[in-house]
Amino acid sequence: MSTTSTVGFGIIGTGMGGNRARMTLATEGAALRAVCDLRAETAQARGEEWDCAWTTSPAELMARDDVDVVGVFTPSGTHGDLAIAAAEAGKHVITTKPPEVTVARVNAMAAAARKAGVLLAVDYQSRYMDDMRRVKQAIDAGRLGRPLLAQLRVKAYRTATYFTGGSPPGWRGTWRYDGGGSLANQSIHELDLLQWFMGPVVSVRARTNVFKQPIETEDTCQAWLNFASGAWGTIETTTISYGQGDRTIEAQGTNGSIRLTDWRVQEWHFQDEADDGSETWEPDLPAGRPMNIIEDVVGALRDGTPLACPIEEGRKSVAILEAIYASARAGGSEVRVWQ
Repeated sequence: MSTTSTVGFGIIGTGMGGNRARMTLATEGAALRAVCDLRAETAQARGEEWDCAWTTSPAELMARDDVDVVGVFTPSGTHGDLAIAAAEAGKHVITTKPPEVTVARVNAMAAAARKAGVLLAVDYQSRYMDDMRRVKQAIDAGRLGRPLLAQLRVKAYRTATYFTGGSPPGWRGTWRYDGGGSLANQSIHELDLLQWFMGPVVSVRARTNVFKQPIETEDTCQAWLNFASGAWGTIETTTISYGQGDRTIEAQGTNGSIRLTDWRVQEWHFQDEADDGSETWEPDLPAGRPMNIIEDVVGALRDGTPLACPIEEGRKSVAILEAIYASARAGGSEVRVWQ
């Protein structure tokens, strides 16, 4: 697209997609052309609120000439069919996290996008946060030294009505639509960050359980990871932690440690700076960096800038999920992660 073109967006799913619709309205170079929701009254209300066309038919939205990008913000297990249909209609695509519930489905989406020659981006919003960019740059620059250990912990609480609600009702906590539980839904951003920071995961061992929630997946997960670098990792996620809640990622290496809580850097220590009194290292965050998925896609289409998370990157978290759940089903046996 030319640098003067306005990129037209169509949003499917106005629940989670509502925030992205508002982002589109606030983004220079972007225009919200249409929204789609299976509930006619909701679709109409959102269309009138945002002054755009509305429909209950994804196919109708995809057929619009003024829509360049289709945003898929529906239950995880429905992303594949919608993304493939959008790509076949010649539209660029955004999917919310995770891109799908199996690696096979992600591969099919990626193949459709390649065949159609369109972009397919995954909305891992944490990658746009400056503190996350700082950590990524620090680790890539070797500030931790040789990576040794990493920990991911998400303690959350969800009520029974959270799982029986949603659109369609009851999709959360199912294998078909959610692809998992406390790890796949509540902790997927942290899982993406963990592998983005630490590099490829080559094998896992895991156990899961349903202690309390009325779901078929898991409300608690523990996993042990081996990274390609030789580092070890641990994961603990749950949705039964009443009265407690934090999201923590920690990383330790031969030269230091970093701790994130709720997507903020809480601790940042590098031994060589303490030893020699040298200037504190700081990352170089580029000016004009995209701050969300809408800005990212507009930049990619108008200026050719690389996406923060193309589908090939988004596939990595799904591969880890799949291996963790396979290990849990196999009684904790070690399972390879096929990246």
